[in-house]
Amino acid sequence: MPRLPQSFYLREDVFQITKELLGKFLVTKINGHITSGMITEAEAYHGVIDRASHAYNGRRTSRTETMYAMGGTAYVYICYGIHHLFNVVTNEKDIPHAILIRGIEPVEGIEAMLKRRMKKKLEYSLTSGPGVLAKALGIHVKHSGISLMNGTIWIEDRGLKISSTKIISTKRVGVESAKEAAHYPYRFFIKDNHWVSKRPK
Repeated sequence: MPRLPQSFYLREDVFQITKELLGKFLVTKINGHITSGMITEAEAYHGVIDRASHAYNGRRTSRTETMYAMGGTAYVYICYGIHHLFNVVTNEKDIPHAILIRGIEPVEGIEAMLKRRMKKKLEYSLTSGPGVLAKALGIHVKHSGISLMNGTIWIEDRGLKISSTKIISTKRVGVESAKEAAHYPYRFFIKDNHWVSKRPK
């Protein structure tokens, strides 16, 4: 299947892109292993005006510089010193919009995913959460900055369309310190899908 073109990521509306990523397939080829899963959950980060964004108020550091790259770039960072979190950079260069992929439904390379996660059987916890899905797919902070057009990580459109009636929006997870931004409904997931990290109460 063809990778999503760069034009998909260069658009201005990070929220629309986030919703359209649901039902797309995140694919990696790491150490010869192809692994993939359908994206079930993602969060939008609205650049310099979003307190929950690493780029809030124009912040630029050696870590966040990747967020200012052209849309279609992988932004991977380490959370709590343990988890490698995979984000998709969107919009034009120097506009630091990003989308955190929070959940996938495993499709290909499940044996490799189980081995990476040290699990014996396929279950919801394998890839329901941004840290565990990155580990299952072999995504590491060293992949930050690579292009999704020609690198070892990419996203495919396999013709699956998620109806707007099946997309739920809620506040984001783990951004409680972001004041008013903690309550923005910028997290989107597929209704009734089993492979979602955290369901609203």
